[in-house]
Amino acid sequence: MRKRGRGRGGAHDGAGEEGRAAQSGQPAPLVTATRRSKQRHTNDEAPPPRKRSRAARHPVVIVLNFALFALVMAIFGTVAAFVIGRQAYLAAGPLEMPVQLNIPRGASVQSIAQGLEAEGVISNQYVFIAAAYGTGSTQSVKAGEYAIEPEASMADVLAKIVSGDVVQHQITIAEGLSSAQVVNRLNENQVLTGTISEIPPEGSLLPETYRVTRGMSRARVLELMRNAREQVLAQAWENRDPDLPIESPSDLVTLASIVEKETGQREERGRVASVFVNRLRQGMKLQSDPTILYGLYGGEAWNEGRTIYQSDLDRANPYNTYQIDGLPPGPIANPGREALMATANPDETTDLFFVADGTGGHAFARTYAEHQENVARWREIERARNSSSETQ
Repeated sequence: MRKRGRGRGGAHDGAGEEGRAAQSGQPAPLVTATRRSKQRHTNDEAPPPRKRSRAARHPVVIVLNFALFALVMAIFGTVAAFVIGRQAYLAAGPLEMPVQLNIPRGASVQSIAQGLEAEGVISNQYVFIAAAYGTGSTQSVKAGEYAIEPEASMADVLAKIVSGDVVQHQITIAEGLSSAQVVNRLNENQVLTGTISEIPPEGSLLPETYRVTRGMSRARVLELMRNAREQVLAQAWENRDPDLPIESPSDLVTLASIVEKETGQREERGRVASVFVNRLRQGMKLQSDPTILYGLYGGEAWNEGRTIYQSDLDRANPYNTYQIDGLPPGPIANPGREALMATANPDETTDLFFVADGTGGHAFARTYAEHQENVARWREIERARNSSSETQ
């Protein structure tokens, strides 16, 4: 009886907390005391650390891991540098005012970039150099003078000097200059280089406006002028009046040079040419004052204003058209395009004389009597001008 009771008591004790919880009406705990004890014991004892395998500790593996890490960091750094460099390459530059940039012949990309940074054109020479190599432009840079606009990016500057879009300078050679005067003008120009060894033949150059680049040689400009003269002369000769009393293109240049020196007015050239052509047809002497001056002073005749005296008319020289028949032995200046064309196709007139009219132009006449009247009016104008200048 007693053992059975203890057994029941043991069972009751085994029920323990569950029984008491049932009797008290409280829910039974989810984890029994025995289980909590076991769990607490388990948590107090941390598992031992895992040992690295022998393969992971091998020196080769360590080196490979470090190499892989370095490679990843290098790729990351390269990408970052590319992004930052590209932004700098495309960004507006530091230049505040337009400049003329001169790239010397044979200059390397490194020296160009260094100079650009020193002049404040670009912000980073190394980005510029990297871009030049990256775009394959190192061998495409062209020497010359370039106009760089404010805030031009490095991309703009590189594209400019690769394209060869150099600054164009203008040289204007006026019509009627002697060849010596042309050479002097070229020698005075600071854009050109080199020297001219000899004076070209008179009338062999075409006065015009030429576009040149900095560093172009003076000899090259003379070559351009000679070639241009040949082209214009060929055109004028091919389209000349078939009744023109001139035997060769060189004679056309000679007569055109006289026309050029006789008048500076464009609309008069054809009529002045007609006077000389009419005289040639009738076998009359040309009687052109500029030919006398050229015969006396050569190309120096046009450096200053000169007065022709009767003694000059009487002096013999091969260019004195008051004494010789026909054309002088050669041109007295370099005629322009319009003078050549006007001489090849002169106006159709019966004029044989002309004299200054006081307005910058000329009064034309068909007879000597009319011409004398025009000369008398011109003399009055001259006397009035001289009197006015003396009173002043």
